Amino acid sequence: MNRRHAIASVLAAAVAVPALLSDQGPVAAPDWQAEKCYGIAKRGANDCASTGSNSCGGRSRIDSEPGAWIYVPAGYCERIVGGSKRPKS
Repeated sequence: MNRRHAIASVLAAAVAVPALLSDQGPVAAPDWQAEKCYGIAKRGANDCASTGSNSCGGRSRIDSEPGAWIYVPAGYCERIVGGSKRPKS
């Protein structure tokens, strides 16, 4: 293995290890009466995701990712443009 491959391997490990060791669970449910609202979260501001390219809280890569959700007060999701109580496909 040459020096370039060794450096690339070390950098890849330095980036991957913190992501693997971090807590990647959903955000705790709020104290108030809430519901999950899909498709309205800003990039990096989701509470979790049911499908897609991210594992959970704060990891959405695009705005309004169809499978990413955030908690909103009960009864408000369907009032928000683009909001859905079910994951979008």
